[in-house]
Amino acid sequence: MGKSITIARRYRGPDESGNGGYACGMVGALVDAPAAEVTLRLPPPLERPLRVERDGAELRVLHGDELVAEARPLESVDVEPPPPVAFEDAEGGEPAPDHPFPSCFVCGPGREPGDALRLMPKPVGEGRVAAAWRATEEQAGRPELVWAALDCPGAFAVDPGLERGASVLGRLAAQVLDTPRAGERCVVLGWPLPGAEGRKLLAGTAVYGEDGRLLGKARATWIALSAG
Repeated sequence: MGKSITIARRYRGPDESGNGGYACGMVGALVDAPAAEVTLRLPPPLERPLRVERDGAELRVLHGDELVAEARPLESVDVEPPPPVAFEDAEGGEPAPDHPFPSCFVCGPGREPGDALRLMPKPVGEGRVAAAWRATEEQAGRPELVWAALDCPGAFAVDPGLERGASVLGRLAAQVLDTPRAGERCVVLGWPLPGAEGRKLLAGTAVYGEDGRLLGKARATWIALSAG
């Protein structure tokens, strides 16, 4: 039998589909390369076995006959992260008013501490947003959670306060260099990238550990659901 993956409901973004970054991390883990680019073609279904098909170094993820995601290997991700801000400067973000996905594993204000990442990005100047993440023992050492952390702050970077409403992740190219230790105070940065066109928005993100070491970086394509 071929390989399959299943996204547990805990790791949802919208109520009925997986968080994009987490889903991309699960897929990216199957790519044999230092980095990977994952394109989401459909909202990733929850609690359903998703079939993985390989085509050389690339792969496809399917639900029945429907294409959910595609992935290809990369040697690196071509973004240059800005220097990290202090953990104390990243703390204190407020929940976005009328958050479109309050149960999101990464940024949902409706989730309980410890059960989810609860990243709350806030502006820190020069077009950047930052969020504090203190990794729990259960969250430590998991590359797919670095992918998850690299997700939502990008939406806040291209749409501070989520004033345009909901956006969904279309593509995430990520490179995980290390994972957080239990209790480690991490900082996640997001910033807009040039090349936005219409409802397609581009963002860079990075996760830093307590000693300023780079844990991961990413380039994301976001799709705004409204024209704004």
